[in-house]
Amino acid sequence: MSESTTPDDGTGMPAAAPRPQALILRRLMALFYDFWPMLAVWMLISLLFNVAYTVAGHDQRDILATLSPLGALLWLCCWLATGAYAVHSWRRGGQTLGMRPWRIRVTAIDGSTPGTRTLWLRYAVATLSLLAGGLGFWWAWLDRSRLTWHDRATATRVVRVPKR
Repeated sequence: MSESTTPDDGTGMPAAAPRPQALILRRLMALFYDFWPMLAVWMLISLLFNVAYTVAGHDQRDILATLSPLGALLWLCCWLATGAYAVHSWRRGGQTLGMRPWRIRVTAIDGSTPGTRTLWLRYAVATLSLLAGGLGFWWAWLDRSRLTWHDRATATRVVRVPKR
C-alpha cells in the first residue's frame, strides 16, 4: 500500500490547496515604505536638474512647469530611477527595501527569478495600474489566482516569505 502525499483535512478527502493570497495590503504598505527612499532620490534628481538649468542661465520657474519638455524629462528620469531601483532589487533578491518587513517577494510563476526584461515590463504595467487608480492591484481580489495586472502580464507573482 502506498502512502498518499496529499494532505488530509480530517475527512478522509485530500485537503484543498490553500488559495493564494492577494497580499494587497502588504503590497500597498511595501509601496508606501519604498516611497520614502525614492522621494529622496527624486529630490536629488530635481536638484541636479535645477542646478544644471540655472548654470545654463535659464529661469528656474521654467523647470517647474510639468508640461514643459524639461519637466517631462525630469518626470521620466524619476520614473526610470525608480524602475532601476525596483528591477535591481527584484532581480537581486526578489525584494525591495519596502517588501522586506512585509515578508513578500517577487518570483516567476514557476518560482524562479524573473529576467530583467520581464521585471521592466512588470514595472511598466504596474505603473499603468497605479495611474488607473490602482485598478490593477485591486483586480487581485477578483482574480481567481489572485494575480494583479502586472503579475498576469509578466507571469510573475508576489508570494509571502515564511518567517525564519
